[in-house]
Amino acid sequence: MSDWIIALEGTAAGKQLATFLALSAALLHAIFGALQKGRYDPWLSRGAIDGAYGLMAAPFAFFVVPWPEPHIWPIFAAAYVIHTIYKLLQAQAYSKGAYTVVYPVVRGTGPLFTVIGAWLLFGEVFNPVQWLGVATLVAGIYGLALYNLRTITLDRDTMPLALGLAVMTGLFVALYTTWDAYGIRATADPFTFLAWFFFIDGLTFPVIAGLRYRAMLSPPPLAPLLRMGVMGGLIAFASFGSIMLATRLDKVGQAAVLRETSTVFAALIAWLMLGERTGPRRIALMALIAAGAVIVELGG
Repeated sequence: MSDWIIALEGTAAGKQLATFLALSAALLHAIFGALQKGRYDPWLSRGAIDGAYGLMAAPFAFFVVPWPEPHIWPIFAAAYVIHTIYKLLQAQAYSKGAYTVVYPVVRGTGPLFTVIGAWLLFGEVFNPVQWLGVATLVAGIYGLALYNLRTITLDRDTMPLALGLAVMTGLFVALYTTWDAYGIRATADPFTFLAWFFFIDGLTFPVIAGLRYRAMLSPPPLAPLLRMGVMGGLIAFASFGSIMLATRLDKVGQAAVLRETSTVFAALIAWLMLGERTGPRRIALMALIAAGAVIVELGG
């Protein structure tokens, strides 16, 4: 499969596959976010998910994919630091604010700065039509966050802090997207980067979650939490793997913008699974997000 992916780089078929992978990552990331914000404490959810995908990635990293080249280890070290800070900020944001407000702010901040990062690191340039698409998508995402902010009743006292944390989390989304794209392009085999990334990234949060679990007065049952972790780990493989392969096959900024249609999927999940209302204004904002992604794609 590695040879097939590498052969598609820079081709029209590769661009089409990158579009499909980025949109798949959007749907999967929305499901992933809902899992982390769902019935469990976000710190426990993240620990269970990271532990699951770290354990599942280990045999592939050690015995299946080629070993990383020497120059990749510093890239892994930087990625580990970036992702750890990102997850700390994200868990704090989810702990302080409503998912339907925090998630759009995180995802709306990410693509704007990813496009800038891709220009600085890879020399990618968006044309005026694509910038119009980025502006349309970001306006729709932030509009959705503001609309949700007006209608929520929970966590209002901690919402200013949650919004600040959400913006910072979005900045780290842009940072890890750009840096990880650099890493997966620097390896001869893209699956080497993915397998080792998941193994290394899964080392820290299970420890944090375990300490938090032991300190709880009424910790949740362990078996359902671990089952959720395995499910989340599998989704993380598909979601993160899809967007990283998309950034190897096509432009980083374009893939990042398409991924942020996850906000639309998140709103649909909130409506279908969490029982939240979806009125005409929210539908119009979701249409604006989708239109922005279409403009970026067609403009390229």
